[in-house]
Amino acid sequence: MLVESLLPLGKLDPGLREPETPLQIADFAAGAALAEAAGLDAVLVEETKDDPFQLLALGAANTSTIGVGTSVAMAFPRSPTVTAMSAWSLQKLSNGRFLLGLGTQVRAHIQRRYGFDWSAPAPWMRDYVLAMRAVWDCWQNETPLQFESEHYNLNLMVPLFNPGPIEHPRIPVHLAAIGPYMCAVAGEVADGIRLHPVCTPRFIDEEVLPALAKGASRSRRDIDEVEVCMKPLIGTAPNEEALEAVVRTVRARVAFYLSTPSYRRTFELHGWGDSARQASVLSREARWEELPGLVSDEMLHTVAAVATYDNIADELRDRYHGRCHRIEFSIPVKNPDDVETLRSILDDVRTPKTLA
Repeated sequence: MLVESLLPLGKLDPGLREPETPLQIADFAAGAALAEAAGLDAVLVEETKDDPFQLLALGAANTSTIGVGTSVAMAFPRSPTVTAMSAWSLQKLSNGRFLLGLGTQVRAHIQRRYGFDWSAPAPWMRDYVLAMRAVWDCWQNETPLQFESEHYNLNLMVPLFNPGPIEHPRIPVHLAAIGPYMCAVAGEVADGIRLHPVCTPRFIDEEVLPALAKGASRSRRDIDEVEVCMKPLIGTAPNEEALEAVVRTVRARVAFYLSTPSYRRTFELHGWGDSARQASVLSREARWEELPGLVSDEMLHTVAAVATYDNIADELRDRYHGRCHRIEFSIPVKNPDDVETLRSILDDVRTPKTLA
């Protein structure tokens, strides 16, 4: 199992700095180097307050072995050709260490924040990935650009805008997904699927993997060709006393997910549909302080992995070994002892259990 770290900017969720000293753009290169020194397999950036591709250029230029990637960048506001260029440049800069994670964003943001017309996201994403790969094929193999689909018609590539072949042209593409249609598209055209923290082990087994296999069958692929990547909601601390404070924050995060209709499928699978609908009402009425009260201990420990540093590796292995190829995980790192603690946890996460 590969272990990745999400380096957040402007927040700790969790990250490599204390909340009062959030990671800034100028610190990103050092943060990526620290993740590499700690033994993580990849450092990832989400698209929220800063451009992920620019941040990853800083990280790639100041590391040599760790993977770099987006988890995730928004696809639809960018043309496939624009994203293809950003990925191509980062793949060159990193000497083949780049991973492109893409997400759709929801209708309101596509229409009202980005100013695009909305369309069914799963077919749109399928066209997007195939169009982007057509551009890469044109650059790498001098194949005439000729891609036509419902959403894109690409047939022009002049020498001035053609960067030409690179040493590592196979750029892995991962898709963020939770619903059955997008999971199937990931199985059909992507190299991996990046799951939301709300996806429980049961949800992965009963909802994600069957949809992924259905999509893979469309392309006559084996489901094992598609990496399953999980971004767990993790609550961890060095001891039980410190963990109590972390649990309060984790419970509030679970409550937020509970109130979000897009994630209701998971809660309904576990029999918590009524709580999810009640949470949505509280959210609409801005009664945020009441939301955590809807999260029972059973729900908390089903959705989130909660344990001290000594036990968190066992908790993560129990949940995801055999289900996921990659997980995202990080703890605050402030000194050399913290680096060693993180490295020890990572080694334990990667090591399969053996029976005595």
